[in-house]
Amino acid sequence: MSPFFVMSLLFGLTVCQTASLCAPSEYIIHVEKRECAYCLAINTTICAGFCMTRDSNGKKLLLKSALSQNVCTYKEMLYQTALIPGCPHHTIPYYSYPVAVSCKCGKCNTDYSDCVNEKVKTNYCTKPQKLCNM
Repeated sequence: MSPFFVMSLLFGLTVCQTASLCAPSEYIIHVEKRECAYCLAINTTICAGFCMTRDSNGKKLLLKSALSQNVCTYKEMLYQTALIPGCPHHTIPYYSYPVAVSCKCGKCNTDYSDCVNEKVKTNYCTKPQKLCNM
């Protein structure tokens, strides 16, 4: 292989990784408790975007650990707490949620991420809404 081809290949792989489009993205979480009068719409950020992955043709020949795909996940996050309005005194009216500060392409950690690639169909309110801008 020519040195020019190898350098072009390395440059292309580097550009693809840096242009992976995995970044914090605005998202609205709808939170409600059965005992409380209102649903809270919380503006936050989550990690979302495209990460370069490879699908191996030799799936049956490789270990499962070699088949894991990279996903857009949290590099740095913090938790914030919101107060759900209209809760009776015997109910804890607080809800804590993650806020993405920075993101990376990497293996999905089920300790703090939902690793399923399906849309959440229950992110809506069944009660009157209050908006919470954090």
